[in-house]
This record gives sequence, structure tokens and C-alpha cells, in this order.
Amino acid sequence: MKIGLLECDHVAEQFRHIAGDYKDMFQALLPAVDYEFFDVINGHFPDSVQRCDAFICTGSKYSVYEKIDWILRLKAFVRDLYTWQKGFLGICFGHQMLAEALGGRVQKSSVGWCVGVHSFEISRQENWMQPFQSKVNLLMLCQDQVQILPENSAILAGTADCPVGMFKVGQKMLGIQAHPEFPKEYDKAIFSERLRSIDSQKVKSGIESLELPLDATLVGEWIMNFLRNP
Repeated sequence: MKIGLLECDHVAEQFRHIAGDYKDMFQALLPAVDYEFFDVINGHFPDSVQRCDAFICTGSKYSVYEKIDWILRLKAFVRDLYTWQKGFLGICFGHQMLAEALGGRVQKSSVGWCVGVHSFEISRQENWMQPFQSKVNLLMLCQDQVQILPENSAILAGTADCPVGMFKVGQKMLGIQAHPEFPKEYDKAIFSERLRSIDSQKVKSGIESLELPLDATLVGEWIMNFLRNP
């Protein structure tokens, strides 16, 4: 299976020693695929939606509603993927991109930043969620959230602070607000560095939450099941 990784950002050099760049994290999460990398933040886009079997869109420090050329171009590409019924997975920024590109809305969340480990309750079980768990613990690092879903969508999971934690559009496009690809050390390094923009109590709670186990490996299995047969 050939997956196109749409790279919407890169790990800062000071943090690369933890787990490499984002493409390294996704290769560690989903090792059983053949990747092609597209540095879309620097204007390197696939020449066709048929270039790969499916596409994964990464996180980013940018917001999907910013009027930046590569973001506008990426929205158009996601719309093309939807038209051609290609498989798509959006993580964090990519999850929000899926919503915005297809007519939904993303805004800063009223709860502010979500960091550390959060427990997502599955509200709608899908056949690719095998083996099934009713709750999954995943890392978060976001302040933007999907507020309005596009048409033909369904919420699959959420938390009290993030109601649209996972959603699908049709049967071939999936968004996950959390970061199953992140190791705990990387998540902690990023939100600890942002003390000036994240409330200190949230940082403290985020660090304490890292004691909880993660279900990233399980969600990685779900993702592979989805991409192989959405």
C-alpha cells in the first residue's frame, strides 16, 4: 500500500533527537506501508490524487483558516480527494483541514489548549475499529478545534473538552484530533516550551497525565484497517 504523507510542518531541530521529524513518527506508528513524502508546507504537492492509494495529512503549528498559499492549495487538494473518493487520514491540523476544506468550520476552542493524555470515548463503533475498545487514551496538543462539521459527516469519538475528537466524511476520509504518532517525551517538550501561551496549570495537569497509558498502538491498527478497507 502506497501512502502519501502530506507534511504540513517539521519538527524543530532542537527536538529532532526525541523521535526525528514527523515523517519518522508516522513511519514508526504505521511501518507496514510504502511512503511517499510531500513537503506541502514548502510547496511540494502530489501531481495527481492518483499518485498514492491514500494520503495522510500531518499536524502543523499553523491554523487551517489562515490565508496562506500552501494552506489554500491543500484545501483544494483535499476537495479533489473527496471528489475522487480517495482514502484520507487527517491528524490534528489534518483533521481540521478535512473539516474546513469540505465546508465545515474550525476556530480557537473556548477551553483553550488541550495537552497531554486525554481519554476519547467512542460514540460510534466502526467495523475497522478492531480490536475494539470503548475508550482510547491519546496525546493532544491543540487549541483549534472543529466547531462545525461538513456535510456527509459523523462524529466517532470525543472528550468533554474536545467534542469532535474523531469524525469521518463518507466512508473514505477520517479525522483524528489527537496525535497517535507522538511519543510522550515529544508532546511534553512542546507544551512545556509554550508556557507563555499555555496556562501553567494546564501544563502541570498535562505533565501529570503522562503517567496514564497510551492506546496509540491500538489506534495505529485501527488506522491501518481503515486505510486498507475504509
